Amino acid sequence: MPRALITGGTAGLGLALATALADDGWEVVVDGRDANRLADALAEIGPRATGLRGDITDVDHRAALALQGGQLDLLVNNASTLGVSPLQPVLHLDPDVLHRLWETNVVAALDLTALVRPQLQPGAAILNITSDVTTEHYETWGGYAATKAALEHLTLTLAAEEPDLRCWAVDPGDLRTAMHQAAFPGEDISDRPLPSSVVPAFLRLLQDRPPSGRYRAADLGGSLAEVLSA
Repeated sequence: MPRALITGGTAGLGLALATALADDGWEVVVDGRDANRLADALAEIGPRATGLRGDITDVDHRAALALQGGQLDLLVNNASTLGVSPLQPVLHLDPDVLHRLWETNVVAALDLTALVRPQLQPGAAILNITSDVTTEHYETWGGYAATKAALEHLTLTLAAEEPDLRCWAVDPGDLRTAMHQAAFPGEDISDRPLPSSVVPAFLRLLQDRPPSGRYRAADLGGSLAEVLSA
């Protein structure tokens, strides 16, 4: 039975992906900071799920999470933060906010990857969740975008250094999540699709296993040839 570790797996895309993988026969390990939300998520995902409460920026939590993960076929670095809501222009970013952004979105993801590397089975995959802000420049998104651009770069460098792994950076697109709502406080984001809408694209990625690289969920609905040429 394949096994996946998904950070930030108690809400949004992480929860949707964990639920779909469990339904597809995977064992799933998730984490989250809130005990009640973690319990609710585990109940929703089902009996194939286990969880660990904690903050991904905590070194001890990452070590415990790697230990609980066991032998893995998939690592999904999904946990992220915007830093602050409402978002601020880059020259107004508080150093503590910027530090939190890098600790959560880059340092934690890379460190957890290093911790579980000995546990990744031959042919395993590392899936890092990214964003279109790495290629576009939107006002007030600079801090978050810089961290996601760094995560993408590290993902593709890791692919060159670890050719026996699949290393994917995937942009899921705008989704109706709590984090996206925090980026637009007071605005109606009900026109954004639910996280579950892009799960088939991720399952397609795991099924077809294209080469390491950067992908958009929106491009993963066509043939594999179309995905690779996008």
